[in-house]
Amino acid sequence: MAMAATAGRASRGMTREEKKVIFASSLGTVFEWYDFYLYGALAAAIGSTFFNSYPEATRNIFTLLVFAAGFLVRPFGALVFGRIGDLVGRKYTFLVTIMIMGLSTFLVGLLPGSASWGIAAPIILIALRMLQGLALGGEYGGAATYVAEHAPDDRRGFYTSWIQTTATLGLFLSLVVILVVQNSLSKEDFEAWGWRVPFLLSAILLGISVWIRLSLAESPTFQRMKDEGKGSKAPLTEAFGQWKNAKIAILALFGLTAGQAVVWYNGQFYALFFLQNVLKVDGQSVNIMIAIALALGTIFFVVFGWLSDKIGRKPIIMAGLALAIVTTFPLFKALTWAANPALATAQQNTRATITAAPGDCKFQFNPTGTRKPLTSCDIATDFLAKSSVPYDIVTTAAPGTAASVKIGDATVTSYDAVAAADKATSSDAAFKKAINIALRDGGYPLKRAAAKVADQKLDAFIAANPELKLDAAAIRAGDKTTVAADRAVKDKLLTADEAAAVPEITVYNVPAAGAFAMFADPEQVNWAKVIGVLFILVLYVTMVYGPIAAILVEMFPTRIRYTGMSLPYHIGNGWFGGLLPATVFALSAYSGDIYYGLWYPVVIAAMSLVIGTIFVRDTLGTDLHAKT
Repeated sequence: MAMAATAGRASRGMTREEKKVIFASSLGTVFEWYDFYLYGALAAAIGSTFFNSYPEATRNIFTLLVFAAGFLVRPFGALVFGRIGDLVGRKYTFLVTIMIMGLSTFLVGLLPGSASWGIAAPIILIALRMLQGLALGGEYGGAATYVAEHAPDDRRGFYTSWIQTTATLGLFLSLVVILVVQNSLSKEDFEAWGWRVPFLLSAILLGISVWIRLSLAESPTFQRMKDEGKGSKAPLTEAFGQWKNAKIAILALFGLTAGQAVVWYNGQFYALFFLQNVLKVDGQSVNIMIAIALALGTIFFVVFGWLSDKIGRKPIIMAGLALAIVTTFPLFKALTWAANPALATAQQNTRATITAAPGDCKFQFNPTGTRKPLTSCDIATDFLAKSSVPYDIVTTAAPGTAASVKIGDATVTSYDAVAAADKATSSDAAFKKAINIALRDGGYPLKRAAAKVADQKLDAFIAANPELKLDAAAIRAGDKTTVAADRAVKDKLLTADEAAAVPEITVYNVPAAGAFAMFADPEQVNWAKVIGVLFILVLYVTMVYGPIAAILVEMFPTRIRYTGMSLPYHIGNGWFGGLLPATVFALSAYSGDIYYGLWYPVVIAAMSLVIGTIFVRDTLGTDLHAKT
């Protein structure tokens, strides 16, 4: 891994052909990331279309599993297409990857739902999603290698940094397109068919990307190696079966890409999740805030790529890791106070205490969303964690005793889902209602939606909600509508048996009597501070990610470069990064602290900082033409 002498080519401006190479590679990769992000952003609409025969909870689980499949297969795509790229060539391989990704995405937009095609629809969806993941696993390594092998030695960081902007630009583009389509249609139309439009629009990007890539020539470095007969006949075996190359891949993974991935996912993806799901800011506002921060920060990928040609790749990446390690906790706490000060104040003043039997509380690692809390303690911690409530666990209850939750002066007893059996649904509703009332009384920003109540159930509803002090006569004289019996059943206002005897049902609208929801008051959200914190997080992303392509390309010889750099990159980003949201939530639920899970990116970044500082050598000045 010794650094070769620089090729000695003098600094010069970018040629027309080089601009074309960078534009074609970057545009194609933007397009692929755009496709990849669409599924995550539109998961709810996709779930209701392809898994609509299942209950909502099961539907969400299947949707998350399909999304996870795209991450899990990325390293396999790196192996498959990396091998082809080192055997056949860079150009044709990443031409194939973009075709696979583009057609798979376009077909998602055309694919009929399960209402029309039954079980075949979700099966085809899963297949298309896995094809997307495989293609993305091969695309990045091809694009980065292709651009790097066209670049002058003294400007490789700058040239490849344009590729580094693609994931962020893809996310930005997907957010913008979704926002435009959402604002152009009614909510009902968007959920029914409008969500397909962003997928179908990808055909335009696909056509442009393929047309430009077809006009490109093969990488000169690869072509020279092939003409000289120095190519690898078994890239996988040579890259990972020989220790001299395998150790480079191991160092690239643990000393660079694992840390880069957690900083990246923390700054761009978990920050979005944190704002929306932990701080309860409305989704559209969050998308706009993230889009603004990305628009402000994206140019710094190129700035740090350019700087890496002056001072080296490694110092910038290590500095980004160090800054992220030191400031992650303060930045996320600042984000809480800026986005939801009422929640931050309540968290500071009111903690919950869970008293449970020993062994009743489990570690809730749930990367696919399939696990359901069953014990009384797990049910309590799961709900409090999702409600962004800090808590302490005391394991002093007698064995077999249901856990209890103390919030202020109120104590609420949880339930065991297995023991509750057919009463689990009613027990869950009663538990959550009691907890929410206690949280509201403790200062948490909770609002209660209006309740729609059928006339047949009004008296029972009033009896079940004495805290509301409702008057039946006043409700019956107030806001009401008449709906068909089958509609009332569909809206779960009545069961089929209850609605069987009457053709129409009178339904009352009872204000502030429905489900509780934690929320961020739009009037209290400090947009400038939130965007400022997000910008800093994005800036760290640009520091660790801007020079990463250049250093990975320069670490491996030409004969196995595509294969060698792709696998550690996609294991780092697909697994270390892709599992970050689930791991952070599990750690936070385990500890009762919404910030505790941030130790995961901090520890992984610290690991890469130590390994990278000690064992990874800077590659500035490497002559790729000599490193075959």
